[in-house]
Amino acid sequence: MSESRTIVVGVDGSAQSRAALRWALAEARPGDRVRAMLVRVRDELLPGTSYAIQPHGRIPVGEDSAYAGLLHSTVQETRGPGAPEVEEVVLSGDPATELNKASADADLLVVGSHGARPLTELLLGSVATQVVRHAHCPVVVMTAHAAQ
Repeated sequence: MSESRTIVVGVDGSAQSRAALRWALAEARPGDRVRAMLVRVRDELLPGTSYAIQPHGRIPVGEDSAYAGLLHSTVQETRGPGAPEVEEVVLSGDPATELNKASADADLLVVGSHGARPLTELLLGSVATQVVRHAHCPVVVMTAHAAQ
């Protein structure tokens, strides 16, 4: 019998991340571990100018329980009968960085791609692009087309 695998899935509630989770659950063999990760962007300082929306403050970010609820509902809606159990993990940080860290202990990483425009991706990068470039394991990227 083959050794069990760990499949990490980036989940953000989008159709693409739901497709990624569905694919990972279908790919999982008996004994495999599926870990769904939602990375909450950490609080970032806002510029301290009179033109800032909230001068000298922080970007408002939702409560951890809201993120945990989003992840749990996404997993429950996506996971069909007979599908393996899913470990649900909510972290704070940069999504690409946290998914790349998780890939060090994974056998496969699955993410959705929102299909950023080329200029946006060039200037800002995308989570999927950063994961493909820096992951420590094979990566599957679910496109918007695959999510339909």
